[in-house]
Amino acid sequence: MQIKIFWQDSKAQELLDLVNESIEDLWLSDFIKSELTQDEFIKNELNITKEPALIIEEESIDFKDMIFEWIIPEKDEIKSMFISIIWWWEGSSWGCWGWSCWSGCSC
Repeated sequence: MQIKIFWQDSKAQELLDLVNESIEDLWLSDFIKSELTQDEFIKNELNITKEPALIIEEESIDFKDMIFEWIIPEKDEIKSMFISIIWWWEGSSWGCWGWSCWSGCSC
C-alpha cells in the first residue's frame, strides 16, 4: 500500500510527517510507504481541488482514492484511519499489531 500526499504548498511536509509517525507507531512501516507527489495525472484523476490531499493506493487490487484534502488531521485521526483500513481476521480473533487487542487475543 502506498500513501501519496499531493501538494504544491508547505503544509504537505507536515502531513507527510504525521502519516509517517502514525505508520511507525502502528508498526506498519514494512507494509505502507508514503511519498509526496505533484503528479498532475493523479490530481485530475481524483479531482483534487485543494491541497494537501491524502491519497491511498493499492496496486494489487487496482484501487486509488483520495481520502481527504485541504486539512491536516490530528495524528490520532490518521492512526484511526489506518486501523480502520488495515485489519484482518485470523480464525476467531482479530489480528494484532503489537498493542492490546479489542478481542482479548494475546499479542
